[in-house]
Amino acid sequence: MRFLPDEAAPFSLSATHPAVELWGEGRTAPALIICDHASNAVPGALDNLGLAEGDLNRHIGWDIGAAVAARRLADQIGATAVLSRISRLVIDCNRPLGHPTSICAESDGILVPGNRDLDERRRRQRAEEYFYPYHGAVCRELNRVEAAAADRVASLVAVHSFTPMMNGFQRPWHVGVLWNRDPRLARPLIDALRTGEGLCVGDNEPYSGRNANYTVGIHGAAYGRPHVSIEIRQDLIADEPAAVAWGDRLARILGPLLALPENRARQRFSEIPA
Repeated sequence: MRFLPDEAAPFSLSATHPAVELWGEGRTAPALIICDHASNAVPGALDNLGLAEGDLNRHIGWDIGAAVAARRLADQIGATAVLSRISRLVIDCNRPLGHPTSICAESDGILVPGNRDLDERRRRQRAEEYFYPYHGAVCRELNRVEAAAADRVASLVAVHSFTPMMNGFQRPWHVGVLWNRDPRLARPLIDALRTGEGLCVGDNEPYSGRNANYTVGIHGAAYGRPHVSIEIRQDLIADEPAAVAWGDRLARILGPLLALPENRARQRFSEIPA
């Protein structure tokens, strides 16, 4: 099964478990904020995927604090946010369908019984119920924002969070900025976070945007839209006031960047900048 942005399945929501949250619906700022891993919810029929509640509350179930920061960022710059409302363990909306970690049977050493030995029918069902509606909403919201501002393109900003320790390694970065070929938002954002905020900033750390940036790749880079993924360390946004403060910080920096002339037009980058 292959996802094409312009061929998303019809956007539909279950009455009891919406697949997507639209925050600030109808706003017309020339940007869309997205949060691929906003929730650790698992539909009742999947019986918590066989996991204990405590496991779903850990970083393997969602990006802790990211949803609060994303909503606040959207509020501060007058943008709409699209947030996935299911756990990344149900299906990871930031992975291509068929990828080994799209529906993972193990995450950070934790076995996920409800994801083992899934046949193609059940994999397709999860994609149709959660993956396609999320990406369909991202498509539609980007098109809507661009229709409202016909003279410019919409920028795409993804908000994620990362666990402070992985595989025994204490990660030193306060925040990471993930990008591939398009430097328009990433490079000035890195500079501002380092110099203006005095933070330890990962340039394609703790993950690399060269190979782990699916959503902004298919909705941003593929259409020449300015785009960037932001990873905030989870211990810095573990409570709501801290996450709100990070949303404010990002808004102070990104607001002026989105208004720059180079971020008003489509531009495709064929080479990785030196």
